[in-house]
Amino acid sequence: MSDLRQSERPAVPLRLRRRHARVLWFFARTLAGIGWWDLILPRLGLRRWARRRAPERYRRGAARFRLLATDLGGVWIKVGQFLSSRVDVLPEAVTAELSGLQDEVAPEPFEAMRTVVESELGAPLSTRFEAFDPQPLASASLGQVHRARLPGGQAVVVKVQRPDIHNLIAVDLAALKIVIGWLKRYPPIRRRADLDLLFGEFSRTLWEEVDYLAEAANAVRFAEMFAGDPDVRVPTVYPSHTTARALTLEDVYFIKITDYAAVEAAGVDRAEAASRLLRVYLRQIFQEGFFHADPHPGNLFVEPLGQAGWRLVFVDFGMVGRLSAQAKHALRETAIAVGARDAGRLLKGMRELGVLLPGADEGLIRQAMQATLFDRFWGKSVRELMRIHPQEMRQFAGRFRELLYEMPFQLPGDMIFLGRCIAILSGMCTGLDPEFNVFAELTPFARQLLAEEDGGWLGVLLEMLAGQGGALLRLPARLTSALDQLERGQLTVSAQASPELDRRLRRLTTSLDQLVAAVVFAGLLLSGTLLFITGERAGGLGVAALAFAALAWLVSRRR
Repeated sequence: MSDLRQSERPAVPLRLRRRHARVLWFFARTLAGIGWWDLILPRLGLRRWARRRAPERYRRGAARFRLLATDLGGVWIKVGQFLSSRVDVLPEAVTAELSGLQDEVAPEPFEAMRTVVESELGAPLSTRFEAFDPQPLASASLGQVHRARLPGGQAVVVKVQRPDIHNLIAVDLAALKIVIGWLKRYPPIRRRADLDLLFGEFSRTLWEEVDYLAEAANAVRFAEMFAGDPDVRVPTVYPSHTTARALTLEDVYFIKITDYAAVEAAGVDRAEAASRLLRVYLRQIFQEGFFHADPHPGNLFVEPLGQAGWRLVFVDFGMVGRLSAQAKHALRETAIAVGARDAGRLLKGMRELGVLLPGADEGLIRQAMQATLFDRFWGKSVRELMRIHPQEMRQFAGRFRELLYEMPFQLPGDMIFLGRCIAILSGMCTGLDPEFNVFAELTPFARQLLAEEDGGWLGVLLEMLAGQGGALLRLPARLTSALDQLERGQLTVSAQASPELDRRLRRLTTSLDQLVAAVVFAGLLLSGTLLFITGERAGGLGVAALAFAALAWLVSRRR
C-alpha cells in the first residue's frame, strides 16, 4: 500500500529539486560558518578576534544571500525583505545589506502570462479587453502588472500570477522549514524569536498574497475605510475581470511618492506629504487595526488635483496587517505614552505587546527610556538626532551597558509585519522631509486618543505635560510609584562595585576561561591522536595543531 501511495504522488520537476538543494546547501554553508566563528573560535580563546571580524562577515553573508534571492526570486526575495526588518534579532550589518532588496525580477514572456489570463477568464484577451499592453508595468517575484482597457473604455491594470508559482512557493517553504529547524538549535536566535510562529505567520501571509480574491476583498475594505476622506484614493476593483490568479483594478498609477522632483514639480509640499502619510497610517494602525503592510515606493503614489490640491493613492493590497483588540489597546498605550512622555505607561504598553523578554530588568529599561527617549531625544527632528555627537552615545552605552548587552527585546510573531511596515514608513517620511519630527506628529494624535478614552479635559493636561511644567506635574506620580515599589519590596538601589570585588570577578572569569581552554585542549588532542592512529594523518595533525594552540593560549593566560 505504501508503494502504491508513493507512486501516486506527482513527481517534483528536476529544476525544483535543484532549487531546493541549492537553497539548503547555501544555508548549510552559512550556518556552519556562523557555528565556527561564533561558537567554536570563542571557546578556543579567539573571541575578540572573531568579534572584530563579525560585522564584515555578516555583511558578506547577507550580500551572498541577496544575490541568491535576486537570482531565485519567488519566496526568497520576500524572506530577504522580512529579514531586513528584524533589527531585534539580526546584526545591523545584515539588515542594512538586505534593506535595498527590491521585489523586482525579470518579467515572464507575454505568451505565458496571456495563457494564465485567458485560462482564468475563460475567453481570449481580445474578447475581454479592448486593449492589453504586452509590456509589463511592473514585474515582481510572484506576479506582474499589465496596463489594459476594458470594452467600456475604462483604464485598468491587470495583475497576473506567474505560471507555476504555487509549486514554487511550496518547494521554497519546504526548504525554509528545514532551515528554521537548523536555526532553532542556535540559542541566540532561539532566545529572541519564536521561529515556528514566525514561519507560520510568514507562510500564511505569503499564501494570501497569491490569492487575488482575498486581495480584492482587502482593496474593497480599504475603499470603505477611506470613503469619506478626500486625501486618500483606493482603486476600484472590477469583479467581472477578477479571479484567484488575475486581478483587475482601476489604473491609479500617478507620481511615485519617492520621485521627489516630480512631487515638487506638481506643487506638492514634501513635508506635508510626509505628515499626511504618517497620519493616514496612524489611523490604519491605532484606530482601524487593519493596515497596508507593504508601503514601498511602488505601492504609494501622489495624485495632483490642480486647485483642489493632491491626494495619496494606495495600490497592492496583497500584504495587509490585522491587529487583535489586545494589540490595538497596547499600541494605543504606547502612542499615548510617547505623546505624554510617560516612561511607565510606555513600559506597560511594551509589556502588553509582548515586546519584553521574560526576566527583563524593567527598572533599568524604564531608566534608559526616560534618560534617552524623553529627557534627551524627545521633540527632535531626524536631522537633529543625526547631529548627536558619538561621544554622547558612548556615554549612554557605558551607563546602560548591561541593558545593551542583554538586549531583552523581541518582536512577537503577530507584530512582524507591523514592525516591517513602520521601518519602511519611517524611511519614506524621512526621505520626503529630512526635518521630519515624529514627536510633533504623534502628540496631537495622542491627545485625540486620550480624548476618546477619558474625555477632552485630558488633552489639556497632555499639553501641560509637554510644556515646561511637565517635570513638576510628573513629580507626585513618581513619588507615588517609588512608595508603591518600596511597599512591595521592589525598590532597588544601584551601586558601583568596589575595586577589590571587581578584581575578584575578573579573576573568576579568567579561571573559567582557563578551564574551558583546558577541556578543549584535552578533547582536541585526544581526537587528533585517534585520527592519526586510524590513518587520517593530515586530519590528525590539523586537530592536534588546534589543541596546542589552545594550550598556548592557556599558558599565556596563567602568567
